[in-house]
Amino acid sequence: MKKKEIKIPEEMYFKLEKRAKDSDFEDVDSYVEFILLQVIERIENEQDDEELSEEDEERIKQRLKSLGYL
Repeated sequence: MKKKEIKIPEEMYFKLEKRAKDSDFEDVDSYVEFILLQVIERIENEQDDEELSEEDEERIKQRLKSLGYL
């Protein structure tokens, strides 16, 4: 699969790097790809089942924020 580069703040990278090592991922890229796939699948599954409630949307935003994406 062809890949694209995403720029993130250095501080966030170091946090992700630590979590990747603690989780036995090969590298930060693999870890971030895993996280993003999980978030995308969750959002798509929720949208397929029904429209997101405000509570669900807020929970997703908080999760993305805690992961450093917002």
